[in-house]
Amino acid sequence: MRIVAGVATDTGRVRDHNEDAYILEPPLYAIADGMGGANAGEVASQLALETIGDMQHTGETTLDDEVREANRVVFARAGEDTKFAGMGTTVTAALASAEALHLVHVGDSRAYLLRAGSLRQLTHDHTLVDRMVQAGEISRDEADVHPHRNVLIRALGTEPKVDVEALDLGLLEGDQVLICSDGLTDMVTEGQITAILDIARGAPQDAADRLVRAANRAGGIDNITAIVLEVEPGEPDEGTVTAGQPAEPARRVPWRAITIVLTTIVLLLVAYTVFRSYLDRQWYLGVSDGHVALYQGIPAAPFGIHLSHVDVDTGLDAAKVEQFHYEGLADGITFDSREAALGTVQQMQADLEQQQHKQQQQKHHHDKKNGGGGQ
Repeated sequence: MRIVAGVATDTGRVRDHNEDAYILEPPLYAIADGMGGANAGEVASQLALETIGDMQHTGETTLDDEVREANRVVFARAGEDTKFAGMGTTVTAALASAEALHLVHVGDSRAYLLRAGSLRQLTHDHTLVDRMVQAGEISRDEADVHPHRNVLIRALGTEPKVDVEALDLGLLEGDQVLICSDGLTDMVTEGQITAILDIARGAPQDAADRLVRAANRAGGIDNITAIVLEVEPGEPDEGTVTAGQPAEPARRVPWRAITIVLTTIVLLLVAYTVFRSYLDRQWYLGVSDGHVALYQGIPAAPFGIHLSHVDVDTGLDAAKVEQFHYEGLADGITFDSREAALGTVQQMQADLEQQQHKQQQQKHHHDKKNGGGGQ
């Protein structure tokens, strides 16, 4: 079996911007309907789904925990900026696994199942009027037209912690699942939803488009978003999800982690290249096997790693050279260029030759003097 999906969203005919957000990244499907002044609702819905999506990419968390973390993130953001104070969002998310969907829900967006011609609401509305219905204070028909039917008693991001509604739905071939914001269900009846899904069976994108158009024709007083999932026989195509896949499939690539790793590698390579280029331009005279040697690099060895190598062994006796005011030779005498270093080597050699010549003259004078005294 495979899941084929379609999605449609629209600002509606009254609102000036769309505060709904959605994820359609198999096997994850989710809708968020933001609330708050100015653009705060849009920020809340997008932030919530970004958090859930990013955590899904790691493959290390459950959908339930991801929704709870999204609550914490939205609540924290609302507390950081007064223009976002009080913002929140609904979330209805589904994760495909082996022949099932795992649903997690907060707020009054909804999930429906159409099976064998019968439409069933899978989620509960976390609203004041739904609680009144459950308490027997009003009927379901009265709730549908109640003036406070959109007053939420539970939403994502309005409190530090949130209780999430979670359920598992076994899937059969031919099942159609609708996940939608209340901009659809406030405008379109369940009978109309059933008829549209049935007419567009086999074409979930067409079904989603038809549902949004129907809500707009009915007035479109709110943002409208609909995700339609349909379970079909056959092998999965690209962009679809088979019901036999695990809930946390290995093929979900952690792109954020990969990007961080690749960026770090590139930065390290750039840093190494720059440092290597710097080392290649550095020269110093030091000691190697008792001789004066020309080194390329710098006279340092952090963590035992030598940052230089011998370029030329001059053969000059280092101990003799140090007599000519080259006391720093053992620690390394640095130069701006190879030519400058070699120039100093020539001077060292000249100093040694001059000293040797002087010593020979002194010896000759001494020998001559001693020889002359014997006559």
